[in-house]
Amino acid sequence: MVVNNRQGFHARPANLFVQTASKFKSQIAVFKGNERINGKSILDLLTLGAQQGTKLRLEADGEDAPAAIEALSKLMQDGFGELNEAEAKKSS
Repeated sequence: MVVNNRQGFHARPANLFVQTASKFKSQIAVFKGNERINGKSILDLLTLGAQQGTKLRLEADGEDAPAAIEALSKLMQDGFGELNEAEAKKSS
């Protein structure tokens, strides 16, 4: 996944990501290069320093893993609700 909102992974998107991830029983991991963090920890997400254009990889392990990846991927693709319509079309 690519962080596509202008402000990157700041507090609001990180909070939305954690809220969404926490709805699932699966363990969620986010990778930036070789760095692996807990996708259910807002502090861990903020320490990634993921700016616009940063490539992240999501992994989920558990009974609801496919649904978790789908929900989190959609959240990121939608720019955490921060993209305007033109930006959303570009990132599709």
